[in-house]
Amino acid sequence: MTFILKTFGSLQLVDREGTIVAFPEKGLLLLAYLFTTDQGSADRSTLARFLWGEADKGVALSTLRKVISRINARQTELGINMLSSQGNLVSLNREFLSSDLLLPAKAEDAEPFLWLEHVVKLMNQPFLGPVNCHSREFLRWLAERESSHIEILGNALKAASGLARSRKETELLRKAAVILFRAEPKDPDTLQMLIPIFQAEEEVEFLRNHHEKRQDSILRGIAIRDGSAGRDGISAGVVSPPPREGIEATLSLESETIRLEIPRLVLLPPRNQSVRPEAGFLAASLVEDITIGFCAFNSLQVIAPYSAVQIGHHTEKQKAFFERHRVNYILDTRISSAGDEVTLFAQLIFFDQNQIVWAERFSLDHMELVKDRRAVARRIALSVSSEIERHEALREDLNPIAYHRYLVGRRHLARLTLPNLRRARNEMKAALSVSPDFAPALSSVARTYSKEWLLTARGDIELLKTAESSAKRATEKRSDFADGYREFGVAKLLQGAFDESAEAMEVAESLAPHYADVIADYADTLVHCSLPAMALRKIERAIELNPLGPDTYFWTAAGANYALGEFESAIDYIGQMADPSLADRLSAASWAMLGRQDKARVFVRRFREGNPDFDVDKWLSAVPSKEQWHRDLYREGLKRAGF
Repeated sequence: MTFILKTFGSLQLVDREGTIVAFPEKGLLLLAYLFTTDQGSADRSTLARFLWGEADKGVALSTLRKVISRINARQTELGINMLSSQGNLVSLNREFLSSDLLLPAKAEDAEPFLWLEHVVKLMNQPFLGPVNCHSREFLRWLAERESSHIEILGNALKAASGLARSRKETELLRKAAVILFRAEPKDPDTLQMLIPIFQAEEEVEFLRNHHEKRQDSILRGIAIRDGSAGRDGISAGVVSPPPREGIEATLSLESETIRLEIPRLVLLPPRNQSVRPEAGFLAASLVEDITIGFCAFNSLQVIAPYSAVQIGHHTEKQKAFFERHRVNYILDTRISSAGDEVTLFAQLIFFDQNQIVWAERFSLDHMELVKDRRAVARRIALSVSSEIERHEALREDLNPIAYHRYLVGRRHLARLTLPNLRRARNEMKAALSVSPDFAPALSSVARTYSKEWLLTARGDIELLKTAESSAKRATEKRSDFADGYREFGVAKLLQGAFDESAEAMEVAESLAPHYADVIADYADTLVHCSLPAMALRKIERAIELNPLGPDTYFWTAAGANYALGEFESAIDYIGQMADPSLADRLSAASWAMLGRQDKARVFVRRFREGNPDFDVDKWLSAVPSKEQWHRDLYREGLKRAGF
């Protein structure tokens, strides 16, 4: 009877039917080790060091004798003799035992794709799995085996890479390439081999264009910040680095400086909320392709698909899983129907702050998507990787204490009240006391001052000057930081510099095109620039990206609708705010323009309780609106309401 030693997945002895046969773990380790020796044998001292290291040699040899005694007893029960000892030598008898160990000699006469399929199937599982052995000799042997496996996979991939004749064979090449890339992300030969396998030429061009456009935006933003946008020359001290070339541009979106740690991403399986079950199969295939794409970015660690599927079915356990495995980003996908159209909605969530940083909807109705799903998958993978690259810039070169204070401060910014703004400012200043150049804290300080100016409605210009100064410092510390340009734009807007504000917001959006908060503030700027229709399109996009977003989103949407004469819609948006009292002036004006004086007076009374000295004309002279008709419309509503 022949038994098989399984070493991939978990270390087990099985019979021909695949039934697990009980056997001492140390015995299984000895069998695996002896399979890799030249003669299939080793002396007792070598085996004792392999299992227990350089501790007490006498104790180790004594323990080895007991292990071999247990092995012999078990072999007698099974009626076989896989392991024999003669004097000081312990030998493997291959007549009764085979193994799945990957050894170079096995590949000599194998058909390329059959051999590659065998190697991929094994290497999709961990080698040995969890075993209770930690000696230096064992760890050295384990590293040698894993290095040998990678070499075998590389040779198998090389032998098969130009021979694919079917979709199945092409998919096999891609799976093998992903495993190889995980192990050798920097090896130039590996990178070169991946270009045709991943059909990566498009990504190279995409990222080249992406980096060029990003650099153009940065240079434009610097010119706006420094007040040189209208001059021919841009700051001579700014040098644009060349775009990255080759497959490294495709497969690595790493920053120029060292991160605190490589971010970890989990892709949850798609939830099917559609009436069409076939959409679920298509979306599952699409997410599998996306996962393969992400595995090829060595600036990310991707949680294994098996684990992702398991946790995807247990919503109540997800938070604990994400925390335990230090997951930073979650790509959540769901299929839904809108009328006759079926779509896949994908959103990237930054788990540390429960913040949606990217979202997009893709139609699953096009029959061509079945054929082109890989192109869609590459687009999603590239877009999300670009967003993670931008978002991870928050944590570069950063003291963890400063980052913690920053995160606490951000939570206070979620609700716009004066006490919360001041708590947030204190936390940001504490972060800056530890890390003075931390751009996100600088831009957040700017935000607290500009929002305080809005809430107090006193027209204190010093608040805005302080906000502008802090935002400017943020862009000086990180010239590619979208939030810095956003806060600079907000401060300029509230000072009535409409064109400078809009230009800064355009730069911010170009640097972070899927960042909901940036888009929302751009929309607010457009409202004040008296472009409410354009503003409404922007803010609706921001709400789509972040449907549970802060009150400012809905406040901006209400202001855009008011300027368009859509007073009922303005009231509806205010009703979606967690704290609608922040927009009491706008509520009063909207109800008044609808002829509901009774409703309007309720909001006038409530607002005056906290602001008894409020004066309409004084306030309107301080709140910027580019066009006179816009100010007149707001004045009319406020006056009709009774202010």
